[in-house]
Amino acid sequence: MFTIPEPNEPEYFLSSFPRDAFPVYEWTERPATLPAEAWTTETTHRDGQQGGLPLSAEQSLKIYDILCRFTGESGAIRQAEFFVYRPSDRAALQGALERYRGGAPIEPTTWIRATAKDVVLIGSLGVRETGMLASASDYHTFHKFKPGGRNQAAQTYLEALKMTLDAGIRPRLHLEDATRAPMDFMRPFIENAQEISAAYGPELRPKFRICDTMGLGLPFEDVALPRSIPRIFQEMRKLGLQPADLEFHPHNDTWLVVANCLTAIRSGCGVINGTSLGKGERTGNAPLEGILMHLMGMGYFREKQPDFTVLNELVELYAGMGEAVPPKYPLYGRDAHRTRAGVHADGLNKFWWMYAPFNVPQLLGRPLEVSLTKESGLAGLIFLVRQHTGLDINKDDPRLQKAYAWLMEEFDNGRQTSVEWEEIAPMLTDTIKTPPVLPDLK
Repeated sequence: MFTIPEPNEPEYFLSSFPRDAFPVYEWTERPATLPAEAWTTETTHRDGQQGGLPLSAEQSLKIYDILCRFTGESGAIRQAEFFVYRPSDRAALQGALERYRGGAPIEPTTWIRATAKDVVLIGSLGVRETGMLASASDYHTFHKFKPGGRNQAAQTYLEALKMTLDAGIRPRLHLEDATRAPMDFMRPFIENAQEISAAYGPELRPKFRICDTMGLGLPFEDVALPRSIPRIFQEMRKLGLQPADLEFHPHNDTWLVVANCLTAIRSGCGVINGTSLGKGERTGNAPLEGILMHLMGMGYFREKQPDFTVLNELVELYAGMGEAVPPKYPLYGRDAHRTRAGVHADGLNKFWWMYAPFNVPQLLGRPLEVSLTKESGLAGLIFLVRQHTGLDINKDDPRLQKAYAWLMEEFDNGRQTSVEWEEIAPMLTDTIKTPPVLPDLK
């Protein structure tokens, strides 16, 4: 018979899993390339709209206002980018610019193609920075242009870059499809952009956005370019680019969007561009709430933190627009913190931290929930009674036994859907008169 050492107290690893914060990264050795500062920028008004969000100017501004209250004074989201091609988009941009001049924390910027025509379009809009689409892979440079090729594409982009600088607007060059792009294009193009910009002073120094447009990047250093996210950013740093000059814009086509974002940060990229609640083209953009949760775990935003409870308003807004987040979407999905297993419900009753990744009610403003199924047992009923009435009852209570018997009869007769509190409450609240209170989750 072997013996396992028995501690005097349970080991909860509270330095990694604090009671009042998101999980913390305990570095065995802090990565040398980790930026001193990191933050996010958002593209809900552009990529989210491309991904199906039906945005009017009013809805765009509602989203902007919610995100401003979410980020507050934390600096977690610093910029938002807007289309400028339709009157409703320009109206949304102007409304956001007015709010920003009045003290709102998120700076509105624009997104254009790197062409002379588009630079003229933004010249009078009042923005201080614009994104500029500069497609970098041969998939684009040889097929978007006529006759096509790397030099023609680069010359077009650089002419637009100079026009933007002449207009006093800081350029942010979007290196589209960078995870399929040759360094033989990226390196000289960036060097030329830096050389042209040098005469305009540090305030107009260009930024460079590395775009994993098709979600093909890999978070590993031991794979070859162009797919290796860490290797791409190592090459960018060799060109003298600082973390604040670099931004990463990935998509989730092959499920690696969050992993690639965290790898980008670890590799010296200072800024992640994405959308709130992951909305975006095809499989979606980087979910900013997930990225920021991890950045906080890494030690960023210690002084002032974003308020994650505010994003519940965005969940409701999207549902009202017919673009509800999926039920099992992490953090904010309807079922993200809901169990249907009796063993989990029993754990929640005995020690709720057993089946909670962090203090969900406090940090997200969302409850831990149980739905009743044929597997949820008496423990599920006990949890719901306590959650909605504040009363502790044991498994032998006749009121509970009666409700449980009805529940089992429903499933024995072929019911396939779960039972929620609202359906079973009448059987219990006739005899349980205690006013509803939330359970103490401390």
